Amino acid sequence: MAKSVALLDYGSGNLRSAQRAVERVGADVTVTSDPQIALAADGLLVPGVGAFAACMDGLNGVHGGRIIGQRLAGGRPVLGICVGMQIMFEHGNEHGVESQGCGEWPGTVERLQSKILPHMGWNTVERHSDSQMFAGLSDDERYYFVHSYAVRQWELETDGLTTPPTVTWAEHGGDRFVAAVENGPLWATQFHPEKSSDAGAQLLANWLTIL
Repeated sequence: MAKSVALLDYGSGNLRSAQRAVERVGADVTVTSDPQIALAADGLLVPGVGAFAACMDGLNGVHGGRIIGQRLAGGRPVLGICVGMQIMFEHGNEHGVESQGCGEWPGTVERLQSKILPHMGWNTVERHSDSQMFAGLSDDERYYFVHSYAVRQWELETDGLTTPPTVTWAEHGGDRFVAAVENGPLWATQFHPEKSSDAGAQLLANWLTIL
């Protein structure tokens, strides 16, 4: 039986390309802003394109933060993509304006310190050998990025008892930033797996295995 994925529609993101990509790897996808459907699905996909503050406004408009929090509290998988990853952090700082994020992880989304922005196109990542997200993928695979802001410092401290998140990094113009995070049921990518060809499809298929 196919896994059910709710694609959260909160006014941000290219929903159709994400929907097609997840359906292509075998899931049943429902595009929705209905909290009950989003909570009941096997997996929740949170897309995001544009400004951090605007995405948070849209997310709050459909009670998205509460939906994400309730799912994670119950160990129910969530995948954030691009700004959908960024809003999982505490703060976004764009053009000197600070906005509150969902606060699942400490940290600030800020402008990349690179001469050429946006960071747009294909890039490799520094993945961990024990990563579930990148299982079956080689170190030289490339993923599609389009962004000018990112998390440049990982701030979460672990107590030594819990399993620490797996953090994947990338580099653009001499500046390193968080490219992906695996933290129990919460996965997130700064790049767009739905636009990353076969490598992105493999990553999405890997996500379905934890649903």
